[in-house]
Amino acid sequence: MILAILSGFILAGCTPFISKFIKGKGSLLLPLLPFGLFVYFISYLKEIGEGQTFKFSYEWVPSYGINFGFHLDGLAMLFALLITGVGTLVFTYTTSYLKGHQYLDRFFGYLSMFMASMLGLVLSDNIITLFIFWELTSISSFFLIGFNNDDPKSRKSALLALSITGLGGLFLLAGMVLLGFVGGTYQFQELLSQSNLIQDHASYGWIVGLIFIGAFTKSAQFPFHFWLPGAMKAPTPVSTYLHSATMVKAGIYLLARFTPLLGGTPEWNTTLIIVGAITMVYAAVHSIFRIDMKGILAYSTISALGILVFLIGLGTEASLLAAGVFILVHALYKATLFLITGIVDHETGTRDVTVLSGLSKVLMPVAVAAGLAALSNAGAPPFFGFIGKDLIYEATLAYGNWAVVLTIAAIVTNVCLLFAGLLAGFKPFVGPLPSNYAALHLPHPTMWVPPLILAGLGLVFGLFPSLIEGVLVQPVFSSMVIEGAPVHIKLWHGFNLVLGLSLLTLTLGVVLYMILKPSSLLFSKTLKFEMIAPQTLFGIFGKFFNAFARFWTGLFQNGYLRNYVITILGFLTILLAYRLYQGVNLYIDTAQLTSLTIYEVTVAIMMIVAIIFTVFSRSRLVAVASLGVMGYSICLIFLFYSAPDLAMTQFSIDTLTVILFVLVIYNLPKYKNFSSKAVRLRDAVLSIFFGSLIAILTLEVLAEPLNRETSIFYAESAYLLAKGKNVVNVILVDFRGFDTMVEITVLVIAAIGVFSLLKLRLKSIEKE
Repeated sequence: MILAILSGFILAGCTPFISKFIKGKGSLLLPLLPFGLFVYFISYLKEIGEGQTFKFSYEWVPSYGINFGFHLDGLAMLFALLITGVGTLVFTYTTSYLKGHQYLDRFFGYLSMFMASMLGLVLSDNIITLFIFWELTSISSFFLIGFNNDDPKSRKSALLALSITGLGGLFLLAGMVLLGFVGGTYQFQELLSQSNLIQDHASYGWIVGLIFIGAFTKSAQFPFHFWLPGAMKAPTPVSTYLHSATMVKAGIYLLARFTPLLGGTPEWNTTLIIVGAITMVYAAVHSIFRIDMKGILAYSTISALGILVFLIGLGTEASLLAAGVFILVHALYKATLFLITGIVDHETGTRDVTVLSGLSKVLMPVAVAAGLAALSNAGAPPFFGFIGKDLIYEATLAYGNWAVVLTIAAIVTNVCLLFAGLLAGFKPFVGPLPSNYAALHLPHPTMWVPPLILAGLGLVFGLFPSLIEGVLVQPVFSSMVIEGAPVHIKLWHGFNLVLGLSLLTLTLGVVLYMILKPSSLLFSKTLKFEMIAPQTLFGIFGKFFNAFARFWTGLFQNGYLRNYVITILGFLTILLAYRLYQGVNLYIDTAQLTSLTIYEVTVAIMMIVAIIFTVFSRSRLVAVASLGVMGYSICLIFLFYSAPDLAMTQFSIDTLTVILFVLVIYNLPKYKNFSSKAVRLRDAVLSIFFGSLIAILTLEVLAEPLNRETSIFYAESAYLLAKGKNVVNVILVDFRGFDTMVEITVLVIAAIGVFSLLKLRLKSIEKE
């Protein structure tokens, strides 16, 4: 299993070395990877259909409870088959669609990395590794959406998508960490047994809210939906793979997966119903005014995602069954329509439905696939979409007092989606063929066969739902509903209210298609509402936040080191003062303090004189030398208190520091002016306050009981475990080896900086 998931990353890592092979005929072999993975997962289908699940575990960071744990059940199987099955067709489609592209190898590398990330996401049983793969999908999708990086709009769309989904990922991480803390484990299967404990916990609302933000941003729910239409700047294979079948459904997968754990509460169900209902109606209405085929499909995809969130929110057995079926229904017809859009754009150079017509005369197989997908999207019998739509109406009609309202919302949504499907999958292929399209020819079969396969599956599964009922639909349902009843899906349920609503939807959708004609004028009228659109409001907030960030950065990050030090010391002073204000009972045991000796007094006087010279000197060299005197005075104190090793270390450090400072400041310009009295007074007051608080804190620590447990452990274990007699060195090199390595890295960076300054040669005008 681990090899199956990592294979995509391996291929992505190898693409720079097989670039010429990929750009040649070798690209035809790349679809073998997702196809092989598809066959691998199909091999588990019989056992999954019998109710079995498979667990795979590989240690990663066991000390933190983070492992590569994978769990294959019905829900994971559905998504794994979509990822690898649609992935196979998209890989095949890409070999012709981007044939001859100079960055074809790079594209396949990104696509492979995305496929592996999605597989890791849906198969992860550890919620932390799930989050890691979640973020990898965002990163890989960023590269795919911005693949045409010479186009500013493409770059902007990629950044927007990464910003929105990345922000959601941050909230999701917080939710996952909090969930693991409350549940006592990061393993999802173990968390399921803690469902009641988690839902009764005071942090349940926070967990749900944080997970919702992550899911809503990834699955383009209102008001975070606007990144998805912008992502249509990506090549068609990206839109097909990411925005119809896989990535945008990652949030849906997350909600479906966590329903048995967190669902069944008003906070969960009500929020999902409201957000899902708003999204599905809002986006469906928007889709009927678009004239670009990708724009139509983008908004209809957002609406379909809203339907899925809505169904998961209803939380009944009927609604969860409808959600499981609709995931597959939508993936089949929407991936088909996206691939068709790519072919039309590839052959005609436009996606504008107002100028496209009659293409069936020159692109017949493409027209057949588009017609099948449009009918499945419409929910016409005997297509799989008809079954999916019936299940949606069954779920809404059974939802108590709100049944009428929810059913009306579902009907309005489906009517608009039917119209959008006809607009993208039917209109470009009927009517007279414009003369400028008469010379068009059918593209290579690798482009039109994949959509024909997907569209054909929509018809086959509609005619014979028993093919997937037991082996796929039932396991998916069982993954979301604990102890759910056996499911039965069929094409014909007899004459009932659900059938009447389906016929009503078809009738209203066709009537709307006959009456409402898409046009640029009609689309331009919708732009008047852009000023209150979520994207505009987010843009205004972004500008405000950017202005605030500039102000904040200018206030604190002004380039003056002394201001940074003042800020840090000022904050610490306030913090320590507040700590003392809270009520600290200081007790100083004077019996433990030894009397002062002449040596100590002499050293203290030397330090005071050195401090005075450091503060008031107008020469950097004198100030550095005075600092060196203070350092050597501390060495003497260490010697007085029988710590020669510390004294030698301090001596070495101070000597090196003084030398380096002298070398660095030798070529620096002189002080432009001496600090004003006000500045010096401010610094003096802050220094006195901070020093006094530190002294008080030190005296407070001296009054605390001394715990030697740690020092005893190091003293006893230094030689036994690390074979070293110098305890301090053993701690630095062995027990805290990683800390020391990081500190050495910092010193190396500082040394490089010092070396750069030493080599710096300022012009005369720069020295003034």
